[in-house]
Formats: sequence, structure tokens, C-alpha cells
Amino acid sequence: MMEIFFETKDVFQLKDLEKIAPKEKGITSMSVKEILQSLVDDGMVDTDRIGTSNYFWAFPSKALHARKRKLDELESQFAESSQKKEALQKSIEKSKIGREDTAERAALLEELAALRQKKEQLKTEIEKYRECDPDVVEEMRQTNQVAKEAANRWTDNIFSVKSWAKRKFGFEESRIDKCFGIPEDLDYID
Repeated sequence: MMEIFFETKDVFQLKDLEKIAPKEKGITSMSVKEILQSLVDDGMVDTDRIGTSNYFWAFPSKALHARKRKLDELESQFAESSQKKEALQKSIEKSKIGREDTAERAALLEELAALRQKKEQLKTEIEKYRECDPDVVEEMRQTNQVAKEAANRWTDNIFSVKSWAKRKFGFEESRIDKCFGIPEDLDYID
């Protein structure tokens, strides 16, 4: 499709392209509009509305300028990346100074590893005794209190529904318990 624009260096309307493209480039006339729209969206073909008509054009010089601009942009990015790489290489060299493999350094690294291992052991030991922690025990008490209040609230709701059913329908309490699977010893939690 771009070859049509570059070879003729002319401005076209959609209907002109729908006639030319199938003859010269073998593009089906049904897909010309979609292809043209995608080229416009990609910025490869320019379009403008003049009056009631849409005109489309693309000149080789624009494509050349776009490529040059992209090339310049990529070259500047490459130069910037090269500078960053050099700076990082220098930083690595600086950080290696004073970190040479010596016997003293090896001993210190071993000691550091041993201390880290001991720290992990102490953490696991603390975790064993976590259930005896006063904060954890208090949190469990509060959780239990909330659960107890919720259970009593639902027990109260069950008693209310049973009372309503007895009054409304005249059922016996044992029949209601049996129908709804309510245990006979259901009561509030102290």
C-alpha cells in the first residue's frame, strides 16, 4: 500500500485507493479501508479532511525523515547507555577495593554466617513460646469473648424464632426443635 503513495507521490481519496490498490498491488478492495486506517494510526500515512472529502498522502521524504529521527534517537540512547555502563563498571571496581579475598575477610564472613544462623535459631525458639506471650494470650481472650457474644446472639435469635413460631402456628416446642434440628440442651454460653 505504501508503494502506491511513494511511486505516484500523489494525494488520494479513499474511493481512488479502493480502485487502484486491487489493480496495481492485488489488495482486495474490501480491506483497503482497514489497511489505510492502520497506516494512518501508525503515522505512516497522513490524512486531512477538506470539505466533505478525506485525502490521504505519504511522501518518501517523510518516511526518510522519520527514520533519521528514530536513528538519532536510538544513537543518543546508545550513547547514554554506554556512559551508564562505564559508570557502573567504575563503581564495581571501586567497590571491589577493600574486598579482596584475605584470610581475615574469610574469617569475618564465616563469623557473619554463624551469627545469622544463630539469629534464625533464636527466632524459631521465640516462635515456640509465642503462645505464652501476654499479648497473644490477651488477643485470644478478646477473640473468645467476641465469639461467645456472637454465639449468645444467635442462640437468642433461635429462641425468638421458636417463640414466634409457637405463638403464630401453635406448634409444640419439641416439634419445632425436631423439625429444625435444634438440640434440646441448647442454651446460652456463660
